[in-house]
Amino acid sequence: MRPNKREELVRKALQVFYRDGFHATGMDKLVVETGVSKTSMYKHFRTKEDLILAALQLRDESFRRDFLRRVSELSDTPAGQMIASFDALGEWFSEDDYRGCMFIKAGAEYQEDDHPIHKQSAKHKQIMLDYFADLARQAGARNPEHLACQIVLLQEGAIVAAVFLKSCNPAQNAKAAAQILLDNALV
Repeated sequence: MRPNKREELVRKALQVFYRDGFHATGMDKLVVETGVSKTSMYKHFRTKEDLILAALQLRDESFRRDFLRRVSELSDTPAGQMIASFDALGEWFSEDDYRGCMFIKAGAEYQEDDHPIHKQSAKHKQIMLDYFADLARQAGARNPEHLACQIVLLQEGAIVAAVFLKSCNPAQNAKAAAQILLDNALV
């Protein structure tokens, strides 16, 4: 496969994994869904787990690029961006193909802390936590790491609630709670 074909395989596999899960998606299913032969697939990915890691890497890069760009479009201040992140989440939740967070799913399917897929999922969450800690520092929060943990906890809860409890309006309710936390952290 040419390099762009490899990237296309990863993009297609990402969609299948997101839709159907990791353990439920075998190589035979990936062959059918992606249109790539098993021989070609194994030429670039020694194992299904290698393909999952590549898909998670792509998801991490694309999610952070799109989400953080949207947050900065919604507000131009660090404090505003922390709150605007919930509006960006709400937009994501309303997408037709929304099925929750791929990293939460991966962490649930690969629960051992030392498993490479679990570690890569945790790394994504840590990068997001670090981003919000930086915003909290820029906003002048008394304890930016603590505020970031609270904000991310609300985001993660909203992500899960958006799958199961749509009637609770998770993004807006989490946003209201985040505003209270932010106001208290900036006093």
